[in-house]
Parts: sequence; C-alpha cells; structure tokens
Amino acid sequence: MALDQAKKAEIIAKYARSENDTGSTEVQVALITDRITYLTEHLKTNKKDHSSRLGLLKLVGQRRRLMRYLKKSDLQRWNTIKTELGIRN
Repeated sequence: MALDQAKKAEIIAKYARSENDTGSTEVQVALITDRITYLTEHLKTNKKDHSSRLGLLKLVGQRRRLMRYLKKSDLQRWNTIKTELGIRN
C-alpha cells in the first residue's frame, strides 16, 4: 500500500531542507523508512507474502545506498537523519 497524501506531506515537511524540497536525500530516506516500517508490520502477519518480502529487501538496499551517499557527502546530516529515524549502521 502506498502512503496517503497527508502522511507523505507530513514526512516531507519534517525532513525538507527548504520550502519546495521534495527530493533531497533526507526526504527520500524518511519516505523509504516509513514504507519499510509498514512492510515489516505487514510481513509479521502475512508470513508467506514473498513478493512483499522481495520489495522490502529492495527498499532496504535502496535506503542503504542513499545513506552511504549521504555519509560520503555530509557526515553531520547523516548522523542527524540516522538518529532521528533510528537507523542502524
């Protein structure tokens, strides 16, 4: 299930770096993290949903690549987003 518009707008407003920012690395990581959380809860009740499990693994890999880029480009922003979202290394 995709995020509803209100939830997505709330996440974008919280992590945006400027008023019209919707695609910065922090916003992308926050949106992906929310989808990962949703899929994790979904898979706790639907253990045989292998297509959702594959989608979850792809999202985790995409978030990992974005976090690697953020760590390489700006360590301070990486530390901030990591602690706010509760992401492990």
